[in-house]
Amino acid sequence: MLKITGLPALTGTYDNYIWLIHTDQFAIVVDPGVAEPVLNFLSTQQLQPLAILITHRHHDHVSGIKSLTEVYNIPVYGPRLEAISGVTERLSEGDEIAFEAIGVRLKILEIPGHTLGHIAYFGNGLLFCGDTLFGCACGKMFEGTPAQYWGSLQRLANLPPATAVYCAHEYTENNIRFARLCEPSNLRLRQRQSEVSELRKKDSPTVPFSLADELATNPFLRCNQPEIMQSVSHYFANTLPVDDEVAVFAALRKWRDQF
Repeated sequence: MLKITGLPALTGTYDNYIWLIHTDQFAIVVDPGVAEPVLNFLSTQQLQPLAILITHRHHDHVSGIKSLTEVYNIPVYGPRLEAISGVTERLSEGDEIAFEAIGVRLKILEIPGHTLGHIAYFGNGLLFCGDTLFGCACGKMFEGTPAQYWGSLQRLANLPPATAVYCAHEYTENNIRFARLCEPSNLRLRQRQSEVSELRKKDSPTVPFSLADELATNPFLRCNQPEIMQSVSHYFANTLPVDDEVAVFAALRKWRDQF
């Protein structure tokens, strides 16, 4: 049986999750920002790692590669367009990787915006999207253009609604506070805020979440909604254009950066 385990890492600084896709024998490691919790989990659970998957180059996603590959002689998959030390297999749009030992096949999606070379891994109803899509938000736009980032988010939005989304950070609760400012009349968003609040009170993760929930509550996927457009215009005192979805997205991202 396939299992997904999230290992909290860099808690209080970046609040990362390192994801392990595994059975009772084998595991794939996703975005190891540090090695120690992964090494401990693999040892405790007596798992043999098959590979490491990297979504993008930022240190909180890659810094554990060296220590892990010193212990385990395994391939490291990562984006072709980013120079990442330790990556042995470079991936591009449309590539597929298969791990028959655990019955997983993943398709590669190029999703520039957070970084220009950022990729996602999609398959088996699972999406590992790094820092491109978060619960009720998206990652910072360090590189590229709003049009590129919006296009990347639309690619993810067009995946099956039942897709389970595994992003790399526990940011949902704070993201929802911002989303409520953007779309205060969204009843599903209010409900999700209550659900997330209860989870965090118990120190439970809010990830994974369904893509369907994101489509209903994430303002960065809802840039065509009149209330969101109105909220953006009000915040910027009508000084920024909101005449198309890309413009609304760009304004939302700027607002979120100031939040």
